Amino acid sequence: MKPEEMWEGYCKENNLSGEVYDEAWAFGDEPDKLAELVMRGIKTATSSLYTLYELEQESLPKEGSYSIILDSREEAKCIIKTTRVYVVPYNKVSDTHAYREGEGDRSLVYWREVHKEFFTNCLRKVGLSFSETMDVVCEEFEMVYV
Repeated sequence: MKPEEMWEGYCKENNLSGEVYDEAWAFGDEPDKLAELVMRGIKTATSSLYTLYELEQESLPKEGSYSIILDSREEAKCIIKTTRVYVVPYNKVSDTHAYREGEGDRSLVYWREVHKEFFTNCLRKVGLSFSETMDVVCEEFEMVYV
């Protein structure tokens, strides 16, 4: 399904008019697996590097905004609504946030391991190096439509 079709269905089912979604996007290296975790209610948070928002001159996610989650084929899988956004250094991300991300064993140790690797690879592509004091944008959300 295309993102616009999913959004139309959501708006029609919820009698919404004039509402818009912020963007349609897929999760990092494993979009299908992570979208499935969202759809199962396990993944209720995500994170990204603040530096990349700055480089791309992109606005941070906003509380109350809607996003359409895509799979690896850019098909719409579900709609989420952002409930909280905050920025903390990588080395200050909490156990709670790691758990909400829903990946692996949901521990902070696992979160740090996979995100350090992912962030390092992202930064390498733009000629930068990873640091454990780099700011991370933490976003919490709820799935509102599947």
